[in-house]
Amino acid sequence: MPGPRRQFREAGEALPERRTFWLVSRIALCVDIGSTFTKAAAVDVATGSLLGTADHRTTLESDVMVGVDAVRRELAGIASDPLMLVCSSAGGGLRLAVVGYEREISAEAGHRAALSAGARVVKVSSGRLDRGGLTALREVSADVVLLVGGTDGGESSVLLHNATALASAGLGIPIVVAGNVAVRQEVCATLRADGVTVVPTANVIPEIGLLDPEPARSAIRGVFIKHVIGGKGLSDDPDFAGLVRAVTPDAVLDGVAVLAEMIRTDQGGTSSGSVVAVDVGGATTDVYCVLSPDAEQARLGREAVGVPTHRRTVEGDLGLHYSADALLSAAVGERLLSESEAGSLGDWVVARQHDPGPPAREVARRNELRLAGLAVMIAVRRHVRAEVAYGVFGTAGASARSASTVVLSGGAIRHASQAEREDLVAAVLNDRGGARSVLLDATVRCDSRYVLAAAGLLAKECAAAARGVLRSGGLLG
Repeated sequence: MPGPRRQFREAGEALPERRTFWLVSRIALCVDIGSTFTKAAAVDVATGSLLGTADHRTTLESDVMVGVDAVRRELAGIASDPLMLVCSSAGGGLRLAVVGYEREISAEAGHRAALSAGARVVKVSSGRLDRGGLTALREVSADVVLLVGGTDGGESSVLLHNATALASAGLGIPIVVAGNVAVRQEVCATLRADGVTVVPTANVIPEIGLLDPEPARSAIRGVFIKHVIGGKGLSDDPDFAGLVRAVTPDAVLDGVAVLAEMIRTDQGGTSSGSVVAVDVGGATTDVYCVLSPDAEQARLGREAVGVPTHRRTVEGDLGLHYSADALLSAAVGERLLSESEAGSLGDWVVARQHDPGPPAREVARRNELRLAGLAVMIAVRRHVRAEVAYGVFGTAGASARSASTVVLSGGAIRHASQAEREDLVAAVLNDRGGARSVLLDATVRCDSRYVLAAAGLLAKECAAAARGVLRSGGLLG
């Protein structure tokens, strides 16, 4: 079988006639290379119809393109020469560290911009970096550093100090500079003088009280695609980095945003189009929240201490396979499991470590769904707690509690029966630790055909197809 058609000259760079190619290539193959499974959805670009889906174990032990080729072969009868749209979270996704001026404003603004970019924030530092701070940065093994600090024309000494410290730190990773524009050129020159890859972008806080996360979000996404994906050793195929258009959480967040807009439109433009999606994976459980842009939320979105209307939290210790031991420990800590229950499930987890596929036996199936329910409850609890910390929990329209729709996703949930899904939802609704409040007044749906990522991949250049695949995938009533 011929290899996937090359869509980019280099990561993130479009072919000159890509727009024409969208019209000629009627079928898009939207592929997500996850930590455990590689999933594909074949979509009719003209109508948005979902033509078929396939999945295959992600082939991290050899070359991830082996898994991509496998799903492509399975769908060859539907899509013989498709437009390939690929996102990836294999190899741990995007690990990002934030270095800012003060914790309460610039560092926190950078943190929130990073979350909205689909990154897993592994470290937030504030103030002048010293030897201990640099050591801590090295220990977290970040893929990218987001360097922020100061309003445009405001305080600059901390930003300049941190640029000098990072330049000599030898981290060997790209740095996105999103601080005081008045010293941007000097900051970038300092970093580049020591061979650091630098990506300058607009300030996340251009003036006091104003948060502008979108340029930083776009820059982080571009850095991940161009500099990080190809460096994770996931594939020897020279086309691999060019095929990957987005980090998976970024694509899913875009898909959730399309869904939220469709729900608002279907409901006559009311403010009841907020959507929360919970994606339970083998390595992490991600919570996506897209809120209706009502007047209160619009105010919050402009404030440096506010929370963007599109946001995500990732729980790296809540996976069903690679981090199942940590999930069980977290469940004990949350008093959702006793030590003995966790021990019994832990024995089963050890037995399944070499076989993360869909469980066949009844006991295995029940245990898998039990873990998935625990992951949903703990991840949503933590998301709500983060909102408390951000000061938006009690604000109308600003909290995940305002969601009109909750979407559950992930292999264990997709492969479950309708009755099993209903049991999982009932368990979450019985949770008094915070998760119940998000699902209580919402319509709960399942992304049973995994179309959120596909919609996100299609959204920017073929919005009609993105909307169509969400409808044909069953995410709208």
